[in-house]
Amino acid sequence: MAGRGEPPEGVPEGLPGGSDDEYRSVVFDESFVRAARLQEYSAQERLDDHEKAVRSRPAWKARAAGMGGGGRRGGSGAKQALVLVLLVAIAFGTAIYMGVRHPYQPPGATRAGLLRTMVVPLAPQGTVTGGEPAELFARSPAAQFRTGAEGVTLPPARRTAHFSEGQVMAALTIAKDYLVESSLDPDVLNGSTVRPVRTLLDPDQLTQFDRSFDAPADDGRHAATGWLVRFDPAKVTLASPQARVQGILRVEETQSHRLEVTSDHTFVYAVRPAGASGSDGASLFTVRRELHFGFDRDDLRMHRAELLVSYVQAGPQACSADAADRLRPVLAGQRATAEGPAGTDPYATGRATAALCGALAPSASRP
Repeated sequence: MAGRGEPPEGVPEGLPGGSDDEYRSVVFDESFVRAARLQEYSAQERLDDHEKAVRSRPAWKARAAGMGGGGRRGGSGAKQALVLVLLVAIAFGTAIYMGVRHPYQPPGATRAGLLRTMVVPLAPQGTVTGGEPAELFARSPAAQFRTGAEGVTLPPARRTAHFSEGQVMAALTIAKDYLVESSLDPDVLNGSTVRPVRTLLDPDQLTQFDRSFDAPADDGRHAATGWLVRFDPAKVTLASPQARVQGILRVEETQSHRLEVTSDHTFVYAVRPAGASGSDGASLFTVRRELHFGFDRDDLRMHRAELLVSYVQAGPQACSADAADRLRPVLAGQRATAEGPAGTDPYATGRATAALCGALAPSASRP
């Protein structure tokens, strides 16, 4: 039987007293331990004269070291994941900030301005000459004008600083469409409809447009004849279905990076009294329209225009004629009344109006 304190199998291998005594020389006996000098430094001594022999390691590194190679890889992977999350968060925050605060964002869409109009009657200096439409045209300054929409010709389109050649051509085409619909459409001329013109306008101008026809006024803003050409069908009818037209279109880019098209066209109509038979009682009526159109990229894409300025001269008309609603020609064999333009009261309050009238040159009134 094994002695007391020894396991049944004997002293384990590798311990003192076992079969392997190669480690006996490194075992401290009791006399060595008793002779050892122990000294505990004071707090001040530890602060002044001694430093730690090794650097403290963060807890997560110590754990990783204790786990061996696999633990080190796990700690490194966690660190990389943390860095990646931080980078994604920083990039996302930067994108939001730049989107909200970037100083070079393109300006937002601006509302279309109000149309400014001026309609000037041109009074004849004598009796209006009558005749057959073809003969009247042949003897007038409009003899070399083209017929109908063919007279609204487009200039070459050239790109600008911020608009391509195609966009410039689109602006010119929209301006031509507006001129044709507002000056040559028979249903528009006789006052049957305004829809073909209305559909070509920027929506921001529709309120002003509608008011100009519901309550036309010669106030520089709400003259129906500033938007289009129309006659009173109860008094005037067209003696020829095709007007004679001549004019020019110009396009340029403004400082606000918009396209502006200016049109300057003369339209000559053959008219006669409503209900008259035959064509001998026709006379010529001339309308010169200078229009300024504005276009942004939305207008070009939606095929619409902003009408900015409309300057109209039309005759023969009497100076006293109210041309804000409809044009009122002095017809063949008639003379304009001696009355001047409607009076303007400079002491009246409210919107200021300016009644204007011009004299129709004899060369234009007597073919």
